[in-house]
Amino acid sequence: MKSDVSTQADGKVLRRDAAENRQRLLDAAATVFSTRGIDAGVDEIARVAGVGIGTLYRRFPTKDALIGELVRQVFHDFVALANEASSAPNGEGLEQVLYGTGAILASNRGCLSRMWNDDETTNSRDEFRRILFDLLSRAKQHGRIREDATDADLDLIFWSVRGVVATTRGVTDTGWRRIMAIMIAGLRPGADDLDADPMSAHHIAEILDRFQAR
Repeated sequence: MKSDVSTQADGKVLRRDAAENRQRLLDAAATVFSTRGIDAGVDEIARVAGVGIGTLYRRFPTKDALIGELVRQVFHDFVALANEASSAPNGEGLEQVLYGTGAILASNRGCLSRMWNDDETTNSRDEFRRILFDLLSRAKQHGRIREDATDADLDLIFWSVRGVVATTRGVTDTGWRRIMAIMIAGLRPGADDLDADPMSAHHIAEILDRFQAR
């Protein structure tokens, strides 16, 4: 038997109908922001969700709060995806995560500009990257990925695909898959030697700091 209550991110317990309204609002926000951009009004989000504007403001007092929760849900989905991929055989989990994160980004392209400046996502982001880098090691062990691929290379792939997802908004929802396939092909053992050094951990940390400062 399902419980009539649910717990949201801040620990508050919601009745089932309130929790369902909250999730409908988040799903509607993802759809509206992906289609119209992050400047779309909350009245349209309430309409798409099929709830009144008062219900929206009870769940999310400001538009900023709604966007912040949407971003946190994206990172929650990233971590869930990475954990699931950890059980994939033969080092296949890394590719599952790369394609899976692309799909999640494409479904939430309207809030991409806010993905790195929310302090409440820091733990989820760090957990996701830890699992991702572990999957890279496993993929190398099984001969699926070239030995000289680095953690920083995965960060760059992620940022590159995010850029493709953002710039193809309103044109195609699947264009990112082509560039992802090309980058994964370049990660295969036997590909040509790379004529450029990888970015250092210091450079990656500096870039992340800049994202968060925006």
